[in-house]
Amino acid sequence: MSDTYRSREERKQAERKKQEGQPSGKPKKSGKPKKKGSFLKKFLIACLLTGIVVLGAGVSTFFAMVKDAPKIDESKLADPLSTKFYDRNNAFLHEYGSQKRTKITYDQIPKVLENAFLATEDSRFYEHHGIDIKRTAKAILENITGGFGSQGGSTITQQVIKNYFLSPKKTLERKVQEWYLAYKLEQKYSKHEILEMYLNKIYLGNQAYGVAAAAKAYYGIDNLKDLTLPQAAMLAGLPQGPSIYDPSNPENVENAKKRRDIVLSAMYKQNFITKQQMDDAMKVPVTEGVLPRQNNPMPYQAFLDAAVKEVESQLKNVDISTDGLQIYTTLDPEQQSYADKMLDTADIIDYPNDRFQAAFVFMDTSTGEVRAIGSGRKEYKATFRGSNFAIDMNRQPGSTFKPIFDYGPAIENLKWATSHIVQDAPTTYSNGTPIKNWNNDYKGDISIRTALQWSYNIPALNTLKAVGLDKARTFAEGLGITFDKDVVYESYAIGSNAVNPLEMAGAYGAFANDGMYTKPHFIRKIVFPDGKELSFEQKPQRAMSDYTAYMVTDMLRTVVDSGTGTAANVPSLDVAGKTGTTNFEKQVIAKFGYPSNATSDSWFVGYTPQYTMSVWTGYAQNGAGNYMVGNTQNIAKYIFKEMMRKFGNDNSAFAQPSSVVRQDDNELYVKGQMSDYVPVKVDAPSGLQAKYNQEKKEISLSWSYPQSKIQNTTFNVNYSLDGGQSTALKTNTKDVTLTLSNAKAGGRYTFSVTATSRGKTSSAATVTVVVPAAASSNTPNNNNASTGENNSTNNGNNSTNNGNNSTNNGNNSTNNGNNSANNGNNSTNNSGNSTNNEAAEPNNNTNNSNTNGENATSPSTPEQSVSEEDVGIPKVP
Repeated sequence: MSDTYRSREERKQAERKKQEGQPSGKPKKSGKPKKKGSFLKKFLIACLLTGIVVLGAGVSTFFAMVKDAPKIDESKLADPLSTKFYDRNNAFLHEYGSQKRTKITYDQIPKVLENAFLATEDSRFYEHHGIDIKRTAKAILENITGGFGSQGGSTITQQVIKNYFLSPKKTLERKVQEWYLAYKLEQKYSKHEILEMYLNKIYLGNQAYGVAAAAKAYYGIDNLKDLTLPQAAMLAGLPQGPSIYDPSNPENVENAKKRRDIVLSAMYKQNFITKQQMDDAMKVPVTEGVLPRQNNPMPYQAFLDAAVKEVESQLKNVDISTDGLQIYTTLDPEQQSYADKMLDTADIIDYPNDRFQAAFVFMDTSTGEVRAIGSGRKEYKATFRGSNFAIDMNRQPGSTFKPIFDYGPAIENLKWATSHIVQDAPTTYSNGTPIKNWNNDYKGDISIRTALQWSYNIPALNTLKAVGLDKARTFAEGLGITFDKDVVYESYAIGSNAVNPLEMAGAYGAFANDGMYTKPHFIRKIVFPDGKELSFEQKPQRAMSDYTAYMVTDMLRTVVDSGTGTAANVPSLDVAGKTGTTNFEKQVIAKFGYPSNATSDSWFVGYTPQYTMSVWTGYAQNGAGNYMVGNTQNIAKYIFKEMMRKFGNDNSAFAQPSSVVRQDDNELYVKGQMSDYVPVKVDAPSGLQAKYNQEKKEISLSWSYPQSKIQNTTFNVNYSLDGGQSTALKTNTKDVTLTLSNAKAGGRYTFSVTATSRGKTSSAATVTVVVPAAASSNTPNNNNASTGENNSTNNGNNSTNNGNNSTNNGNNSTNNGNNSANNGNNSTNNSGNSTNNEAAEPNNNTNNSNTNGENATSPSTPEQSVSEEDVGIPKVP
C-alpha cells in the first residue's frame, strides 16, 4: 500500500529518513522546533564584521602609510636628478648624470622603440591605471613565498614614481606609497606623457640618460626614427643591467646578444612583430653599427666605479644616474692621484713593458676605509662601469695566504708559539701529490717564524694538517675570505685559491687591528633627495684573539726585516707583511716558451698601524713574454714601499697585548702556554784575531760566527790597555770586523768579544796584542795575535818578541782557516746586513740564478709559493 502524505515537504522528509534507514511515516514532533539557518546567519554576520574590521584596519594602515608620501612635484619630473660624489673630507668630486641627456617628446618616439620597451617593461601599460593588478598579485604571491622584495611587479608608471620621488629601499610602506602615487600620476598625466617621462629618465649605460642620448652614444643616431628593430630591442634591454649588457664593451658582447634576443622574443609574443621579423633581427650581429666607447672625463674612475658597485650591492634598485644621490666616499684625492701616477707613468716605478699589470688597495687600518686603489695599466686601466682589477679580479694569492689559512689558525686554535717547531722534509698532500719548497731544499725541524720568514711550503702544509681544514676555513671566512662552493682544499695552504686585492687588504687589516675585522668599504654615507641618510660605515667584528693578531704580526715583521720581503721595508715605520708568488703550469711554459723559473703572479700584502695595503702584479693573459723573472717579481714590493713611504706618517709600533709573553729567546708565547719554550744558549764568537798595522798605527779585529745563527745576533767589543779598566769599542754591532785607531806604542791591548741573541749573552772570546815600543827599520810592519776556537785568552803571549807574529801554539793553521771562513762570512753578512742591497735599488736587476731560489740565504730570492704540479693558474681577471 502506498504511503500518503499531507504535503510535499512531508514526503521529502520521509524519503530522506528512508535513505538514512529510518522508518517512513509521519515525523515525530520534537519538544522544541529547530531554527533553520541560524548557524549560517551567525557565520555570515561574523565574516561581515571581521571584514569590516579588517577593511577598516587596512584603510587606516593605508592612509597612515600614504600620509607621508611625497607630493608629485612637477619640477622633479621636468629634470632628472644627477648624483654627486664627495671625497673623505666632503669636498665635491664629480656630478654624474648631468651629461649626455637629450630630452624628447612622445611624437619623436618611433613605434618600434615604444613597442620594444612596452613588451619588456609593461605589456599592459595602456590598459591599467598605474597598477597592473594581475602582475602585482603575482608579485605578492612570490614575495610571500620568497620574502618581501624578492619579486617586483612595477609598471612603467610605478617606475617613474620610484625613480623620481622615492628611495630604493624595499619596504611595505614604500610600496604602498608607490601604488598610491602611481594612481595619482595617472590622474594628472596622460599615458603618452608618462611614457615620455620614463624614456627620458632611464639610464642606459655608456653615460647615456634617456633613449635619445643612448641612441647617440651607441649608434651615432640623432633621429630616433632611424633606429632599426635590432637596435631598438638592444636599447630596450639595457635598463635591466647597463654595465653588463653594454654592446660597446667587448666583454659584454655575448650577454648583450642574449638580452637583445629576449626583447625580440617578447615583442613577438605580444604581436608587435612577426616571426620573420624576429628571426631576421636575431641574425644581425649585436655589434653592428655600435660606436667605440668614448673617453670619460670623470676623475678617479676606478675608485668611483668601486664605490658605485658597493652602493648597488647594498641597494638593489638604486640608479645612481637618476636618483639624485649624494655619495660621500672614503677617497683621499692626494693618495689616489699618486696611485694613478704610479700606474700610469714610469716616473715612480720602472715597469718592464706596457702589458705588465698591477692592482692594489690602500686602506685605513683602523676603519677599513679605502683611501686609494690601483686598477690596471694602459689598455686594462679601469674605467667607470668597466672591469676593475682591484675588486673584480680572481687570482691565486700564493704565500700571502699562509698567515690566513695556516699560521693564523694554528696560533688561534692550538696556541702555538712563534718558536713552535714544524717539520720541513719530503712530504705529500693527503692524496699522494708531492709538494716542494721554492728552493727544492729541506731544513728539517724549523720554527714557524723561520718557515714564514723564508716562505717554505712544506711547513705551511704541515701546519694546516695540524690545525685542520675546517678550522682553517672558519678562520679565513672570519677575515672576509670566500671560497667557491664553500669547499676548501689542502693546496690552499700555499694559496691556490682565488682572491682579489680588496679581500686580501681586509684580511690583513684584521691582523693589524688587534684581531678585529672591518670590512673594506668605499662609501661613508648616502644622502637621498628627501634628505634621509644611509650610513655605510662598517662595525668591527672580532675575528681572532689579540694574541693571534700580534704574534702573526711579529712574524710578518721578520719577513720584512730579514726575509723575503725586505724590498718592501720602510725603516721609519713598523711594517709587517708577506710576499707571494705563483708558477705557471707545465703546459703553459711549454706552449709559450717561458723559462722554468717564470712567475705568473707576484703579491705583497702588508700593513702598519696606520695603513694596510694589498698589491698584485702580473699579466692579464698568457702570451709571448708575459711572465716575470728577476727584479720584476719585486715590483709589488716597490709599489707597497712607495705608497707607505709617501703617506705613512704614524711612527708608532704595534702594541704587545697582555695575553702575549716574549721570552729570552725573543719568541712570543700565548700567556700560560709555554710548552714550546727552550732556554737560549748563545754561542761565543770563534776565531778571534787581532793584527797590528805599524804603518797605520791601528789594530784590526776579526772573528767568526755560525752563519745559521748570525742573523739574530749582535756583538759587543771591549778592550783594556795595560791591564786597566775595560772600555767599550763597539756595542750591538752586526759586523764581524773592527778597527782600533791610534794604538799606543808599547801598549798591551786585550780585546773581548761577546755575542748577544734574544736577550742572552755568550761567554767572551779574548785576544791580546802588544804594540811595539818604538819604530825601527828592522822591525816587521805587523804584530799579530789570535786565539783558538774556544780560548778565552791568548796563550803564549811572547808577542813582544821583536814585534814578530804571535799565535796560539799549534793553532796558526786553524786560525788562518777561521780567518778565511770569517772573510767569507763577512762577505755574506755584508750583503745580508743591508737585507739586500738589491732590494733597496729598484733599478738593480738580478740575474735568473738569484730568482731561481738556489741561494737560500739571499733575501732577494722570491719564493715560488704555488708549485706548478699542485694548482692551475686562472689567467683572465
